[in-house]
Amino acid sequence: MTDPDDPHIEISGSGTTLVARLSGAWTTRWAREMQKRVDDAFARHPKPQAVQFDLAGVSSIDTVGALMLAQRRTAYGSDVETSITGATPSQAALLGHVNTLEVHSAEPRKRLPSLVRPFDALGHMTANAVSDLVSIHAVLGRTLAAAGATLTFRAPFRFAALVNQFDLIALRAVPIVVLISVVVGAIVTQQSILQLNNFGVAIYVVDLAAILMLREVGLLLAAIMIAGRSGSAITAELGSMRMREELDALSVMGVDPYQALILPRMVALLIGLPFLAFIGALSGLAGAAIVALIYGGIPLDIFLDRLQGALNLRTLMVGLIKAPVMAIIIGLVATNEGFKVAGSAESLGRHTTASVVRAIFLVIVADGVFAMFFAAIGF
Repeated sequence: MTDPDDPHIEISGSGTTLVARLSGAWTTRWAREMQKRVDDAFARHPKPQAVQFDLAGVSSIDTVGALMLAQRRTAYGSDVETSITGATPSQAALLGHVNTLEVHSAEPRKRLPSLVRPFDALGHMTANAVSDLVSIHAVLGRTLAAAGATLTFRAPFRFAALVNQFDLIALRAVPIVVLISVVVGAIVTQQSILQLNNFGVAIYVVDLAAILMLREVGLLLAAIMIAGRSGSAITAELGSMRMREELDALSVMGVDPYQALILPRMVALLIGLPFLAFIGALSGLAGAAIVALIYGGIPLDIFLDRLQGALNLRTLMVGLIKAPVMAIIIGLVATNEGFKVAGSAESLGRHTTASVVRAIFLVIVADGVFAMFFAAIGF
């Protein structure tokens, strides 16, 4: 026996106007049969000027059936007029909702010529860079607005959140920053001694270590470690909150996410990075002193005496001036990438990786710009 729910389509009419009469159940159960019968029925007729779908004989229809009709209606393009008759109110509502969605036929993207592809990729990269620049400035503006509201007592200052973030960002990063700074300071000093011994001036390794660690290396190592350790954590936290719609929930409750989440992290970065840079510079000098004693035969008291003469307040201030700027860069990049996370784990991983890479790149670029600026003004 024939199933009464078996979907059928009969097409009649002239070559300019076709009437498609549907019957049966146009539901997910009959998806394969529906697609085949629709394609076969319309394949036997040339492209008309108008198509009328008559749903008077349709017993039931779900989203799959409605989507199939919408695809058939859009397959002809905008130059063919289509209409639906005989639909019940519920069927008309479903079809109207589906028709509001843009349904496109799957067309393969045309491959660009080989000579054009590099320029196409460059254009996309430039557009993305400009978009990120605008987004980062928007984050900066919202953060400054949150800071202004706190300073003018229009919003509460979350001291507990600041202490917690300072512990996570700065205090817990001290061991790894000390370790990497000692190792790098020892390596730089060992290689410098090998070269300076050729000229009999190994004692100048103290001056070299002092300037490098306090002006450049100590801060760079701390900033790179913070970008990889804390920047990625900020992006992952904000991204996961965005995926679970917790940021929207805060806004609904009247809590500004920038006030509650971003501002404490920014302030912790501003305080923590100069602290870590100073600790890293001292650790690098400690590694340099150990290697200078072993490889260069420079006693510790002579190393400290020479170090006292090589150091000055200007050398220390250079690193401390650059640290807050790099902290802001890391915080803005991490926040911007966290807010860009979509609703998938793949998106979270991709933006977390992008946060680390972009923050480290911008930190190194900023350090180079500062180096040229201080050299130009003789500071």
